[in-house]
Amino acid sequence: QVQLVESGGGLVQPGGSLRLSCVASGSIVSIGSMGWYRQAPGKQRELVATISRLVSTNYADSAKGRFTVSRDNAKAMVYLQMNNLKPEDTAVYYCNAWMILTTGWSELAYWGQGTQVTVSS
Repeated sequence: QVQLVESGGGLVQPGGSLRLSCVASGSIVSIGSMGWYRQAPGKQRELVATISRLVSTNYADSAKGRFTVSRDNAKAMVYLQMNNLKPEDTAVYYCNAWMILTTGWSELAYWGQGTQVTVSS
């Protein structure tokens, strides 16, 4: 079994900052790309940012210049530093990781349960 557990969400005023964390645990052989997606009410889940094992990053246009994704391979963690938050950033944020488990041979995508981020005055 494997788990991805997010933390760090909450309520913040426009212009504020939050740092999301996600830790992977379980019978993991290796972790490839990790990242963050979000889903606002009534909308489809969308990419926020991803980071490869070699620390190559990719950002949605809406996140560029405001969000920073990072990872700690030794701790199996991925982070999302969000600055200058806007009301339109309000969504459930999901952690994603591509992993090979001890029970399998293929690298598959796994998801966390999500953490709510609300930007409101």
